[in-house]
Amino acid sequence: MTTTTAPVTGVGAAAHADSGLWSWITTVDHKRIGVLYGVTAFIFFLIGGLEAVLIRIQLVRPENTFVSPDVYNQLFTMHGTTMIFLAIMPLSASFFNYLIPLMIGARDVAFPRLNAFSYWVYLLGAIFLNLSFFLGGAPDVGWFGYSNLTSKQFAPGVGVDYWAVGLQILGIASLAAGFNFIVTIINLRAPGMKLMRMPVFVWMTLVTSFLIIFAFPVITVALVFLLFDRMTGTNFFIPAAGADPVLWQHLFWLFGHPEVYILILPAMGIVSDILPTFSKKPLFGYPVVVYSGIFIGFMGWGVWSHHMFSVGLGPVADSFFALTTMLIAIPTGVKIFNWIATMWGGRIDLKSPMLFAVGFIALFIMGGLSGVMHSSPPADLQQTDTYFVVAHIHYVLFGGSIMGIFAGIYYWFPKMTGRMLNERLGQLHFWLTMISMNVTFFPMHFVGLLGMPRRVYTYAPNMGFDQMNFWSTVGVFGIVLSVLVFIWNVLHSRSRGAVAGRDPWGGPTLEWAIPSPPPPHNFATVPTVHSRDPLWEKDGEQIVRTANERRGPIHMPPNSYWPFLGALGMTMLLSGMVYGWWVGIPGLILMLVAFYAWAFEPVH
Repeated sequence: MTTTTAPVTGVGAAAHADSGLWSWITTVDHKRIGVLYGVTAFIFFLIGGLEAVLIRIQLVRPENTFVSPDVYNQLFTMHGTTMIFLAIMPLSASFFNYLIPLMIGARDVAFPRLNAFSYWVYLLGAIFLNLSFFLGGAPDVGWFGYSNLTSKQFAPGVGVDYWAVGLQILGIASLAAGFNFIVTIINLRAPGMKLMRMPVFVWMTLVTSFLIIFAFPVITVALVFLLFDRMTGTNFFIPAAGADPVLWQHLFWLFGHPEVYILILPAMGIVSDILPTFSKKPLFGYPVVVYSGIFIGFMGWGVWSHHMFSVGLGPVADSFFALTTMLIAIPTGVKIFNWIATMWGGRIDLKSPMLFAVGFIALFIMGGLSGVMHSSPPADLQQTDTYFVVAHIHYVLFGGSIMGIFAGIYYWFPKMTGRMLNERLGQLHFWLTMISMNVTFFPMHFVGLLGMPRRVYTYAPNMGFDQMNFWSTVGVFGIVLSVLVFIWNVLHSRSRGAVAGRDPWGGPTLEWAIPSPPPPHNFATVPTVHSRDPLWEKDGEQIVRTANERRGPIHMPPNSYWPFLGALGMTMLLSGMVYGWWVGIPGLILMLVAFYAWAFEPVH
């Protein structure tokens, strides 16, 4: 293969080769930002896991005193908040950042500096949220913050303020990313890559991005109302003043149920791209898989009140939301049948990515079935606020999202690093995870049906809860062991793993056409795409040659420290609502200076 040596202009290439800390702080390279997202989110995944371990130690036996009730309430609030907003969402975002330009044939995202800004806002917001543990106490009202638990009367400390302001900061990061990826996917696709030729992961990223930009303003409004109630004496959620606390539930779950699909759709996209590669055949029913993902995105807005069947909304509302909850299971079931049909008759290669993808399907089916049970208001009244719901959400978010994310890590780690993860350790990681996850969460179905409530820090003996709680705690330590195996695999393989090469799995999509790890500019020449699986078509070799032949100068965006400073100023401004004007005013000044300099910064 012949290549030319036309220059790469801009700071991007030099910065990519520079491993210094400053180059990472100022980077606008989507691949580096993806790595930053992934490493940071995994650290918070470990923090959320530690919180879960402490919760399970407290519940291992009745009338335990391992932690106090107040600490327990802080732990379960921060565990849910951390896993949803600081771990699973940004882990998905790490794949968005690293892979979307590679999969659509672009050299970067549409707005590289906005991309960097999004990461730094996320990091600073996450740090701010966790500072509450050390500066006045963490929030202790549940990750859903139901009124009127969040009022000054019942939560007089600063924990709820940290939670509300922290979520506002994180929401800004999510909105910036959402708009960025919508523009990137719509405008920067390679020639010939029509919408129905995009990989399913790109489609699910697009749907997820639209969900983000429409869902987060809803929780923003709710949090603004809450902060007004707490800080200025308004009465949006105060029953004594004639307000209705159920308003918070409507606003929160109108955000919260699309949020569930924000968490699961990226994993569905990952699995939809892994299964064809390891079945050696195209995805069965590609258009149906895409349309079902879009339909889930639309239907996700019409099911929120199934979280509120116990509120007493009346038979008409209950009947409507019961019906929509049943209907939304249809596109999910369609996806499952398409995934199974993809494997049917294929030459299946059960490498680690495929194992996690198949494990995702099995566990997500179990979580989905218990979810459909909640569509019946009489059944839901029995199950709501019990450990049955805890089991359901963990089968969906751990068995679904986390298993899908692990599948993606094993699949694309060679592309990101140029090294293969150890396959034997990967298989050990999978089986430890699969077994331990079921040991942990499957008993919760039964302990919930027996009547054990959620969010209680202990329970009386001789109620039938003892043995199942014991096994759930044993299972958590199995999950800890599986994660330790994964960490060792990554650390060891990063420097000593087998060299991966350009396309170790024989994948069909564009990211496998370029070297591993990719160069700063991704594609020397952006190829023209003629099919849905371009590397599996007869012109696949020509696409590989084109992608690696440089035919002219390549401009890369220069590094910039203004996104970091803008994010720091904005975080200081919002945190001033907790710390006071002496933090907020300097933050406002720094933010305005950074944004002004950003707006006029040369891009050449």
